Amino acid sequence: MKLSVLEHGHISEGRYVHDALQEAVTLAQHAEQLGYSRFWMSEHHGGGALSFSSPEIMIGHVAAHTERIRVGSGGVMLPHYSAYKVAENFRLLEALHPGRIDLGIGRAPGGMPIASRALNEGKSSNVQFFPQQISDLGGYFHEQLPEDHRFASLVAGPSVPTVPEVWLLGSSSEGARIAAAQGTAYAFAQFFGTPGGEEAMKHYRRHFKPSILGDKPHSMIAVSAFCADTEEEAAELARSNELFFLRLGRGLEQKSFPSLETVNNYPYTAVELEQIRQRRSFSIIGTPDQVKDKIIAMAERHEADEVIIASAIHSFKARLRSFRLIAEAFGLNQN
Repeated sequence: MKLSVLEHGHISEGRYVHDALQEAVTLAQHAEQLGYSRFWMSEHHGGGALSFSSPEIMIGHVAAHTERIRVGSGGVMLPHYSAYKVAENFRLLEALHPGRIDLGIGRAPGGMPIASRALNEGKSSNVQFFPQQISDLGGYFHEQLPEDHRFASLVAGPSVPTVPEVWLLGSSSEGARIAAAQGTAYAFAQFFGTPGGEEAMKHYRRHFKPSILGDKPHSMIAVSAFCADTEEEAAELARSNELFFLRLGRGLEQKSFPSLETVNNYPYTAVELEQIRQRRSFSIIGTPDQVKDKIIAMAERHEADEVIIASAIHSFKARLRSFRLIAEAFGLNQN
């Protein structure tokens, strides 16, 4: 099974933006050495605890500091942008790093409403136009816009012989429907905890229509996984992420990713503890063998070809070790 890494760019409490950016590069290099297939970076806006909001800039930087691993976006929130400009950006990245670039695209806002308003100032963001944008991307990447297309003679430069892989990201049945209809690869954000993931993935496979963007269905699930030598240690590592999502769900401003000291001093209410317990039910936490078994079982239930892992841990050393233990459990370097 192909395993990959999803990086959100959290700024851990006690560290700074430049630390988080360097950690992203170091993690990508670590993942490449361990045998992970892809290294994707997310797009979120208006969050004080995040070190970047432009995955396309980070892709160029990370790809320049690695050699083989595929580097991509998880993802670009396409309704905010022109499909033409996104195609230009990613054709340039593909020209710089042929055969290594992934374009994951989403239709969510990727931030608070005020950030979306700022991103779309002077224009409208119309998610109803999203399927057409995906189709336009395929035309730009392959230089095959239909003759009756409104920009039929336009080329998104630079003109290169290879194209990025295009993935549609989603956390609902609607995303699966669009991916199937457009013939893209599909990645489901299981770690959000949205119900219906297994049904969405099955719908994608059953209704996939080949297109210029893909000749057969190809799917991936994004999971949260925390691995350590003991189950208790892994659960402790996951607590910072649990508090981060708890605060996020309440709309609280966060300037950093919480340390275990902050976690231990937080005055949890009974309701909050129950919310954390529920969230833990769809995270993968445990020893290497436990994590491996849970990942395989989850991939099988979702009929996923690949798995991408988000592992937000305050200690960067522990985070590197978590990914190493998972890679060793799956024998990635031996594949």
